[in-house]
Amino acid sequence: MPNPLLLGKTAAGAETIVLPALSNRHGLIAGATGTGKTITLQSLAEQFSMRGVPVFMADVKGDLAGLAKAGGGNPKVAERVRLLALEDHTSAAFPVVLWDVFGESGHPIRTTVSEMGPLLLARLLNCNETQEGVLTLVFKVADDEGLLLLDLKDLRAALNYVSANAPQFIAKYGAVSSASVGAIQRSLLALEQQGGDKFFGEPALNLDDFLQTDTAGRGQVNILAAERLMQSPRAYSAMLLWMLAELFERLPEVGDPDKPKLVFFFDEAHLLFTDLPRALEDKIEQVVRLIRSKGVGVFFVSQNPLDIPQRILGQLGHRVQHALRAFTPRDQKAVAVAAETFRANPTLDTATVITELGVGEALVSVLDEKGEPTPVERVFIVPPRSQVGPLTPAERRITIESSIVHGTYETALDRESAFELLAARAPVAPLGSASGTAPASGGLLGGLRETLLGSTGPRGGKHEGLVGKMASSAVRTVGSTIGREIIRGVLGSFFGGKRR
Repeated sequence: MPNPLLLGKTAAGAETIVLPALSNRHGLIAGATGTGKTITLQSLAEQFSMRGVPVFMADVKGDLAGLAKAGGGNPKVAERVRLLALEDHTSAAFPVVLWDVFGESGHPIRTTVSEMGPLLLARLLNCNETQEGVLTLVFKVADDEGLLLLDLKDLRAALNYVSANAPQFIAKYGAVSSASVGAIQRSLLALEQQGGDKFFGEPALNLDDFLQTDTAGRGQVNILAAERLMQSPRAYSAMLLWMLAELFERLPEVGDPDKPKLVFFFDEAHLLFTDLPRALEDKIEQVVRLIRSKGVGVFFVSQNPLDIPQRILGQLGHRVQHALRAFTPRDQKAVAVAAETFRANPTLDTATVITELGVGEALVSVLDEKGEPTPVERVFIVPPRSQVGPLTPAERRITIESSIVHGTYETALDRESAFELLAARAPVAPLGSASGTAPASGGLLGGLRETLLGSTGPRGGKHEGLVGKMASSAVRTVGSTIGREIIRGVLGSFFGGKRR
């Protein structure tokens, strides 16, 4: 069984440890700006990596990339090492892979429009309920007609196609509001102007690339450059939600392993729950509860414990509470809430201590061997072994070019999909017109032949028959309707909504 993680020590020298076998019971790291949350996150990431556990974390301030470089020369770190008598604390670099949605500060991260699904996409585009229904309809039409939705131009083409042919879809799918289509198109334009179009396309991210170890058996530390992405909070939260859902869909049940398969740090967690519909909150609670059985631990990082809904907060077994400032009534309420969530320690006035903690100090409660929370303790957090602070642009470039996935995602692909298929379609001449192709056997048999074997339109366009479609479907099972329905079925089950 892997060694416990040393989270910190009390002033008397007592150790506070996190058991790897219970790390998939999730956690919370909270505290005001500048109180040491980033250092706690960095120290935990290092220790998980040292035990062979891969980590994913978003770098919202740009200073976590220092994990790729050995520390040294930081007087505050040296002082903390002396204070805690950490005799085996040596500087070390860790196997970091840098990612970036925009492909500038790390390897590009992409997914297809189809894999994102209409429900998360609706949240990303800030759609209302009617617009979400139209998106769901468009996805269903695309599935039924074999139109791959890979990037935003595919989605635009599918929206235009459904809008232009709305009367023929009413009986099977329901009415299509042209006003809703227009609103969705405008939201797509705004997303493209913010660079969001770079997130959709191929090659799509293979989440197995997150779950790697290096030759020394250390877990890979995946760092998402999020400084620019944070300018679009909905894009940030939707992308991380998509990752959690994909992890749940792909990973098998493992129960309670000796250590997690992955630890996922969700920084700036308040963005996830801002203006969140109750139905979506219910599904996020379900994800947090169930993903534990897949061996994934989720740590929410936020300034204020009030940012986390109570039902989700109750599932977070490990608590690291840095200092809070009680300047306003809301701040005072946050202090009271934070104090009440800990298992009481008769030797500590928790509510008072929270406001007195220094930088790098925290009130901590973790799960013991029985899975029960320990009494809250005031501890000094163990400092990182890697560099505290960002990499230089040159160091970042070296880290990117030396990673195991370099060259895998850098070049975008654009295979035939909805945009190309719809652009190639030509109007079919009415049956029996001079310009149309005459039925081979005439009448009903001719129509049946065209249905089965296909036909040629008046401008030479080939219209694939049922036999051809079935053959194509057999060749591209994963990219076909069945594959997309399976993936979106999982996403839909978690991030539910009304299908129309």
